[in-house]
Amino acid sequence: MEKLIQEFSSNISEALEIAAKVTIAKPTGEIRNIVVCGMGGSGIGGKIVSQWVQNYCPVPVLFVQEYALPAFIDKHSLVIGSSYSGNTEETLFALEDAKQRGTTIIGICSGGSLEQFCKTNNYPCILVPGGNPPRAALAFSLVQLSNIFLQLGYGQKSILDEISNGKVLIDSELVHMKSEAMRVAKELQKRTIVIYAGSAYEGITIRAKQQFNENSKELCWQHVIPEMNHNELVGWGGGDNRYACLFIQTGDLTMRNQKRFDISIERTRSKTDKVEIIQAKGSTIVEKSIYLIHIIDWISLYLSNLKHGDPIEIEIIDYLKAELGKIK
Repeated sequence: MEKLIQEFSSNISEALEIAAKVTIAKPTGEIRNIVVCGMGGSGIGGKIVSQWVQNYCPVPVLFVQEYALPAFIDKHSLVIGSSYSGNTEETLFALEDAKQRGTTIIGICSGGSLEQFCKTNNYPCILVPGGNPPRAALAFSLVQLSNIFLQLGYGQKSILDEISNGKVLIDSELVHMKSEAMRVAKELQKRTIVIYAGSAYEGITIRAKQQFNENSKELCWQHVIPEMNHNELVGWGGGDNRYACLFIQTGDLTMRNQKRFDISIERTRSKTDKVEIIQAKGSTIVEKSIYLIHIIDWISLYLSNLKHGDPIEIEIIDYLKAELGKIK
């Protein structure tokens, strides 16, 4: 896993090279909504990219993690299926549902059943290198999804350049990031981790939770400001030193939300002695997201190392898939 995390930067470069060779034809009909289907490490890129483009995209973007699509999805929908292995069953079911409704479909995968589904139905399919855990291939889905939004006119024209800038940033900051990640991991160990950020970075907080779940084998939860101020902040009345808070500071909150952020830190510090703050670096939400993804990946690895755990092992997921495979 250390090697795979280290390769995040080079994966971005390779993903950008793939994107440069891809041409995506614009749908012939009117597109009124976009749906990204994907699960776990394959799907989180959809949530993150949908937030990157939300101030530019003229149609709603929905992130679906289920076997079936909402009722309003129809021939005016663009459905993007993201499955790293190409065999994620929920995504394949959802795409079959999309096909029956006459939607426009695009696939992103490394092969498997999704590639065959796209070939059979003459849908465009972007292929990425396979063979790694899906959570270690996030760079490929981030770039290919961004490229789809860009080419179809639903994202900012600078989005791929911003991803490239993020790659340069993490390369230049690597020594500092690893040092900071180790410091934070030592503070978080033996606690239940709670992650908070502004709502524009909800996808990043979900990714962080996933990495602590899979790499560190830790239960944790995440929430965003301002919504957490309307419920979870009250719940901290029952907080204590069993919990450690990880606040993600991005420097781009509105004045009122920054005040909420500061008060939330103050109140949680009155309940637990472990409140850590990660300061994002970068000039845009895309660059800051790349930075945060990478430093949190390192934290999750170091937390696993401190526990003498195996960050690659996902035996329970393999068992679950095998049991589901018995259903005919």
